[in-house]
Amino acid sequence: MLLRRDRALTAVAIMLDIAFHAGRTGELVSGADVAERMGAARRGVEPVFQALSRAGLLDSVRGPRGGYRLGRRPRELRLSDIVACVREDAEPSAELTGRLQAAVVMPLWREMDAELRNRLAGVTIEDLLKRAQAAGLRRAAVEPLNFAI
Repeated sequence: MLLRRDRALTAVAIMLDIAFHAGRTGELVSGADVAERMGAARRGVEPVFQALSRAGLLDSVRGPRGGYRLGRRPRELRLSDIVACVREDAEPSAELTGRLQAAVVMPLWREMDAELRNRLAGVTIEDLLKRAQAAGLRRAAVEPLNFAI
């Protein structure tokens, strides 16, 4: 796996931004607004939006009032799924063949990769929303009042 950090961080940031700004109502969030809040160029993050949409993690709506919303509930969106959809397909083509590399470096790399996968699988977008709340960040979209009993 050994992900490209920039694409993985961008994907997680996009998903969290959409979850945070769409609120619990699932409103559409403009891709341009997400990119602006991230301080990124829209063209630079568009491939990540596309990958997230193709994976079903985001729903996209075209048109002048279009945008994105989460494709699943925040508690169902694991960071491992988000990172997997933007992961580079090309694994390093040449494994190191020296004795030290084969006996020490490559097994260590595989162990770290497995640990990273396990850690990412244990964290959801809902967990990140809770961290945002604990950090004092307030969501702009307020959940509508529901008087049903």
